[in-house]
Amino acid sequence: MRFPKGVNEETMFSSSDYNILMYSHDTYGLGHIRRTMAIANHLRGPKTNILILTGSPIAGRFSFPEHVDFVRIPGMIKKKNNEYCSLSIRIDAKHALKIRTDIIKATAKTFQPDLFIVDKEPLGLKREVLPTLKWLKKSLPATTTVLGLRDILDEARIIRKDWQKKGVYRYLENLYDEIWVYGEQKIYNPIEQYQIPPQIDGKVVFTGYISRKKTDAANRAKIRKQFRIFDDDTFILVTTGGGGDGSEILENFLSLHDEYPEPLPFKSVIITGPFMPRQKREEFRIRADRCGIKLLPFHPRLEELINAADLVVTMGGYNTLCEILTQRTPALVVPRESPRLEQLIRAECLHARGLIEYIPWSEISPGLLREKIISMVSQSSKYKNAMENFSLSGLETMRQRVEVFKGNKKPDSIATTS
Repeated sequence: MRFPKGVNEETMFSSSDYNILMYSHDTYGLGHIRRTMAIANHLRGPKTNILILTGSPIAGRFSFPEHVDFVRIPGMIKKKNNEYCSLSIRIDAKHALKIRTDIIKATAKTFQPDLFIVDKEPLGLKREVLPTLKWLKKSLPATTTVLGLRDILDEARIIRKDWQKKGVYRYLENLYDEIWVYGEQKIYNPIEQYQIPPQIDGKVVFTGYISRKKTDAANRAKIRKQFRIFDDDTFILVTTGGGGDGSEILENFLSLHDEYPEPLPFKSVIITGPFMPRQKREEFRIRADRCGIKLLPFHPRLEELINAADLVVTMGGYNTLCEILTQRTPALVVPRESPRLEQLIRAECLHARGLIEYIPWSEISPGLLREKIISMVSQSSKYKNAMENFSLSGLETMRQRVEVFKGNKKPDSIATTS
């Protein structure tokens, strides 16, 4: 087992240390691991160790700061509906889930967390976190357990039905101390939408949206120079998150260049995402080369590119939009509507506050893209001003909650590993 940097078995249980275990199931995409990394980076400290349980196949591509490390559990990928299969190793799904479940519980027993934060799935993938939650409640009751939810999970009726079927409301009452919602209640209220009962809603803390590292003017100039974008050029960044379902956006964006042969008034960089199928990415690369567009599969510091851009064309994932709001870069969002409506609902909510523009997935076309891009660039100050007045309080609120937990920490709260 890998321990956080600077930590070993002898120092693991120092009474002055505070151990945070974070679970991120990461069946696909970049969202969960990026959000988890942002939170960990903010909560870490000389006396705060953070260990991340993740199934992300690209966790190792990120730079982990001091006092933060990760345990990689076998990756899983969703095939259809509620069916999953092993991502890399050739074993059946039940075997893979058993390995994941055992690693999660064994890590908790060894690491002895003061705080356990579970991302998005209250019971984990296919209930894999449930045994650990029950063990903590029985054997390490001083551990604070928190469920972290992004602002919007899906259409409300879908979440209510799913939570009722899985008995989630009961587990929220009995196994979790707090529920952190990484959004604002006045923008979207899951207490109301998901019908969270009164005996649970007192546990809900609306943290606000999660900010990212704000890059400065010098870094913006450096990135633009790197991609040969001059001061008077308009820079359009196109990103599709993990890339597994972003082909439609890239198809329309590249067709925009094919259908309008006259020089377009902007320069572009495309980030396909590491999970875009290799053949499809290569097809897009060839077309992008013809148009003089730089295409990359992945960039570990996407926030730097967002800050350097004059406009971002993107899907509507939570993490990408938080990065956009942090950098205050105007964004044209094309939210996916399958397999869930989360991105569309988020786009509608943020558009209502004047923060972004969006094109419904079914309406995207090269012509409409061109029209929207040119219009938004010409009035970019409107969106920047709206973002300037939008608070991103998530990380600070979480830090404050952790300070409260630390103040309530009981001494000698070490469990046996039986």
